[in-house]
Amino acid sequence: MHKFLTILSRALLLSAAALSTSTYAVTPAEQLAALSAQAATAAQPTRGQQFFTRQHGKDWSCSSCHSATPTVEGKHASTGKVIAPLAPAFNAERFADTAKSEKWFRRNCNDVLGRECTASEKADVLAWLLTLKR
Repeated sequence: MHKFLTILSRALLLSAAALSTSTYAVTPAEQLAALSAQAATAAQPTRGQQFFTRQHGKDWSCSSCHSATPTVEGKHASTGKVIAPLAPAFNAERFADTAKSEKWFRRNCNDVLGRECTASEKADVLAWLLTLKR
């Protein structure tokens, strides 16, 4: 029981950090734990992959810019700007800063969905990205 409370406490602290506007360096796994705690459900990598590659009512999907295989460089769909790999195993800077992750989720979800992503959607995508290994 003590271990469960310790894990729950850590997840709640990470959740608070994810909602904070200050920079908070964490691991991708810690961000996933915080998002899962916010969503109050376990992340599903398969659902994350489907979310990532599917259009959601707008012209773009996440894969429009990040590539259907986010282990390689992508290219912004309208500007052509090169985008570093999104999967953390292929780019150590990805999901290492909660504030930065939240900023990009907010921008990109708005481009793809026309709204912010839910904690569950973000957790699913991150869970899938964490399955992609070298």
